[in-house]
Amino acid sequence: MPVSDIYPRTFDEDVPLDQHANACPECEGRIIAAGNEHACEDCGLIVRERRLDRGPEWSSFDEDTRRRSGAPMTAAHHDRGLSTTIGYGTDSNGNGLSNRKRRQLSRLRREHSRGRYETKADRNLMHGFTEIRRMTGALGLGDSIRDQACSLFRTAQSEGLLHGRSIEGMAAACVYAVARCNGLPRTLDEVAGVARVEHDRVQSSYKTLNVELKLPAKPMIPSEFVPRLASDLDVPNGLHQRALELAREAERAGVTNGVQPSGFAAACLYRAGQRSQWLTQREVAAAANTSTATVRNHRERLAGIEL
Repeated sequence: MPVSDIYPRTFDEDVPLDQHANACPECEGRIIAAGNEHACEDCGLIVRERRLDRGPEWSSFDEDTRRRSGAPMTAAHHDRGLSTTIGYGTDSNGNGLSNRKRRQLSRLRREHSRGRYETKADRNLMHGFTEIRRMTGALGLGDSIRDQACSLFRTAQSEGLLHGRSIEGMAAACVYAVARCNGLPRTLDEVAGVARVEHDRVQSSYKTLNVELKLPAKPMIPSEFVPRLASDLDVPNGLHQRALELAREAERAGVTNGVQPSGFAAACLYRAGQRSQWLTQREVAAAANTSTATVRNHRERLAGIEL
């Protein structure tokens, strides 16, 4: 007998059974409930069973009985966060330790720190990930950007792109590359400002990443910088919207080709608030980390665009 005659359709527990719900699909026997399962009493075929509960195994009122094996996996650590952590001063129940036990744990922590890195590559990963976490925190970037930058750094190491380059420069380049790929308004000068290497090294490392790994980096446009500059300058919402419309109109007209995005966004804010004299050239230039001459030059580009 062909299989299609035995199983006329696939079984899905989300689809309710038809009028023959009490008949076994194998032997037409009677289906009975046994615990969490529905099985045939003749052939023993299990037809249904209770869904898996993937939620927490505790209730909201039994915090003292919670037990976990550790933090979840993360890309922000060289060992993905799965290594053992030896605590200080107390045991797992919060009880104090004797002096003998404290000295023993101190020796265990020392040997554990020495054995965490099996190879030189693991030590380089740890150093690079530490730099990435520090820079993303200084720039106010989220955990998603941090994890993506760490994954990019791991890929760069596996492709041999760290040879002859500093770990700090490659870590900063990974942060800037991920910001570019996600369309975040962060300039190379801002990333290099929190890095522990020179601007040229960060730029050279980013070029290597972009060429060798073919990153899907997005071109930066002035309209992406307007909200951040408006927030830093604490301008009214109406002025913010006028500057954003002015930047988008300039992008559609092709005026922004080949210009510095942050400087052009500063010029849009200055032009939008020029009538009410809300902002000065020095204020917007300082917020965009550019010069007043750049703001004036971009303002002249905006002369033919109406608000």
